[in-house]
Parts: sequence; structure tokens; C-alpha cells
Amino acid sequence: MLTSTTTEAGLGARLYGTADWYDAEALLTCDERTVLARLREFLDADAKPLLAGYWERGEFPEQLAQPLIDLDLMEPFEEAARGIFHGFRIFELARTDASLATWYTAQAGLFRTAIRVGASAEQQEEWMPGVVDFSLKGVFSLTEPEHGSDIAGGLATTARFEPGTTADGGTWVLDGAKRWIGGASTADVLCVFARDVADGQVKAFLVDRTASGVSLEKIHGKASLRMMQNAHITLSGVRVPESMRLQEVNSFKDVAAMLRAMRSDVAWIAAGVQAGAFEAALAYVRERQQFGRPLGSFQLVQEKLARMLGNTTASLSLVTRLSEQQAKGIYRDQDSALAKMQTSLMMRETVALAREVVGGNGITLAADVARFHADAEAVYSYEGTHEINALIVGRALTGESAFTH
Repeated sequence: MLTSTTTEAGLGARLYGTADWYDAEALLTCDERTVLARLREFLDADAKPLLAGYWERGEFPEQLAQPLIDLDLMEPFEEAARGIFHGFRIFELARTDASLATWYTAQAGLFRTAIRVGASAEQQEEWMPGVVDFSLKGVFSLTEPEHGSDIAGGLATTARFEPGTTADGGTWVLDGAKRWIGGASTADVLCVFARDVADGQVKAFLVDRTASGVSLEKIHGKASLRMMQNAHITLSGVRVPESMRLQEVNSFKDVAAMLRAMRSDVAWIAAGVQAGAFEAALAYVRERQQFGRPLGSFQLVQEKLARMLGNTTASLSLVTRLSEQQAKGIYRDQDSALAKMQTSLMMRETVALAREVVGGNGITLAADVARFHADAEAVYSYEGTHEINALIVGRALTGESAFTH
């Protein structure tokens, strides 16, 4: 596969080579490709050698966090109209490892979007610089132990307001639990969504991770995204000042606006996972000998490679076009839902084919495809299951909601 370096000569070659069959990379500027090349150099040299061991142990390689932050990958949103560039950064991380991409998007996608959409202008002015430079690390705490796909109506965490003085604006008391919250153990704040007992509407709060009444428990026994540290969070009488309530979140419609903006990031992850699995499989079959011939010379292997490439190319085309639309300010639920649904569906087939062509070695971490194959299952489900996203698209097509109540 062709690669690139940060040198002028290196940037004359295509960064993504075979995996980007229709050259979506050509939409990037030279400066953007330089950033991606620098990211790739770090991932190849420093991250890849660690992944198998940390994945097997179920630990996150924390020593990679600060160097990734130092690469200055996240610019202020007002300078980030180049949605394709943002997407390709996610794509590059995901083609290396889905947990690394999830770690990045937890801050650059989920948490940043919560602040951008949900915070007042004054709150954004105070918090957003820290979000961008990672000095204020946060996580998006929406999913609950008993409520995932039905979170809009089922959200059970409660918020009770206690009036205070004019100066302090009063205090909120939160009770409930959140689950599957990635990166919570290293976050400074938890962006917690809770239902106001007074009006029944969903509100959002920045909760100090170390606040009294907050307890975190690592979720063990995962067979997917093993490096990503997911937490079960319990909130018992947690007191949060009114100043830490996101002032623009006053119903689940405001949360839905966040999800609409964030779902495209997961579609980019699904595309990147396919590229990583495809590249690993292609490299393997070029080297592996069977019956005295390269494995890649067999017809059935080539057919599977072609299907993997077709899925990856189709996925990259989908997310590229979606990002172009969003850069114009066009954000529709059905657009991001369609992209997440379809790229995840194709990802599932792509990683299965990659594992298949590598044969028995495909179940070992040494060949990389096993890691992609397992991690794809988590990507397939989070940020809206296949069925939920299909119903969002179906509602837009027919004008009829098929969601159960």
C-alpha cells in the first residue's frame, strides 16, 4: 500500500493508496494531508506495536494519550468547517484501532458537541478552549443500565432543583446510573443527562468526576473494544450548581440535535475499521504461501478482497458526501442515520471476510484482523443500533413513525 511522509516528496504519493480506491483523499488540501501523514507516522511507529498486548489485557495505552493530544488534531469548531478533514482524522485513527478512534471522538465529537450545542455563549467561552486542548476532558453520559435504544422516553436518571440565593442560582441534585460510558475514569467532568422531576424534561449537567456521590466501576468481561475503558456510573444525591447546567438543553429534542451531529463520526469509524481490516488481510495474502503459491493468487481469495474493497470504497464515499453536506449546514437525522446504518452493516461483512481470508491465523492478534473483527461489533451497536437507524430513515421516507411506544 502506498503511504506518505511529511516530506514534500512523500506528499506526492497518495496517503491512503488502495484502501481509497476512488481517491477521496484528493478532496484534502496539502496541509491537511501533512497533518494526516504526521498522525500516521506516530500511529505506525508508536501505537501499532502496543495494540495487541493492551487489547489482550483489556487496558488502554495511556502513554499514547498525551502524544496524540500534542499532535493538535482538534481545532476550534469555528475553524473546522472542513468536515472531511475532521472525518479523515477519525478514519486514520480507526484504520489503526477502533478504541483509539473512540477515545478521540469521545472528546472531539461527543463532548465537544455537547458543549457546542448545549452550552450558552458564556459557558462556551469559558469551557471550549479547554475542550479543544484537552485540558478539560469530558465524556457524554447518556446511556443507562436499562435504557439504550429507548433512552428518549426511558431516561430514568433524575434531577431535582433546590432554589438558592440569587448569587448562586440554586443547586440540582442528581440520582441514577449511567452505563457504557467510555473514558469516564480519566475524565475531568461527566456530561450527565437527567430528567427534571418538575417538568419531566431532559436537562444536562457537567458533573465533577470526583464529586461526592459519584462512583465509577469499570465494566469487565468485554469481548469488543477491550482497550476502551467503559464505566458504570452511579449517582447518589450528587449536588451540581446551576452554573454547571448546560443552559441550552431543555428537552430531549436538544439531545437529539447533538446525536444528529455526532452520528457521522461513528460512520467514519466504521469506514476506517474496514480500511484497517482490508489492508491487514491484503498484506497477509500477498505474503502467505499455500499449495506452493501466494494466497492472493487464488480466485476465491481475490473475490473476497474485491468485496472488502467495494464495501470500504462505498463507505468512504458515503461519509465523504455526508461531511460535505454537513459543512454546508445541512444536518438531518435521516442522513447521519443512513450513513451509520450502512457503513456499519458493510463493516460487519468486511471484517468477517478479512478474518476469513487469513484463515486460522485470523483468530490471533498477531495478524490484526481478529482485533478489527471483534471491535466492529461494538461500533455496529453504539450511536444507534442498525434497527434504530433504519427506523429513522424509514420515518423520513414514509412520513410514518414505526417506533414502538
